[in-house]
Amino acid sequence: MGFVGETLDSLKRTQLRDALSQAISLGMIVTSALMIWKGLIYFTGSESPVVVVLSESMEPGFKRGDILFLHMNKDPIRTGEIVVFNIDGRDIPIVHRVIEVHEHGGTGEVDILTKGDNNDIDDRIMYAQGQHWLQQQHIIGRAVGHLPYVGYLTIIMTEKPIIKYVLIGALGLFVLTSTE
Repeated sequence: MGFVGETLDSLKRTQLRDALSQAISLGMIVTSALMIWKGLIYFTGSESPVVVVLSESMEPGFKRGDILFLHMNKDPIRTGEIVVFNIDGRDIPIVHRVIEVHEHGGTGEVDILTKGDNNDIDDRIMYAQGQHWLQQQHIIGRAVGHLPYVGYLTIIMTEKPIIKYVLIGALGLFVLTSTE
């Protein structure tokens, strides 16, 4: 085979080894992110421990693009708390303040009414048809902290998908062309 043939074989093995190494590294990054997310779900007790505020309904307290950190525990929901909830038939969670809580004597069940700080009326018009109150199972978590404007990138990528694809393509190109 000679010197040239051995050099080409060595180069092919090195390229294959580098490609496998990059694929394994990418897999480890994805797996690590998933493990961190699942760990946050476990420790916060919330099915979605981090959410982005998508509208201006909670201004001035929370602005569009703020990231909220959620926690869910067994303590009863109280008036004045900021909660994130799902409504039957809607995919996107909503961040609003609890304005009324009605406890059912002795059963531990509660009826909850919410309202956005920047809204004129309560949320009953947003609830599912025939639903006038939220129950505990609708609540995803309570806001325990926030980072202002950090979630705006998520909003931009949702509203303008081309930016998402360009960003993913650039990251993929970076992974494929990196030498380490």
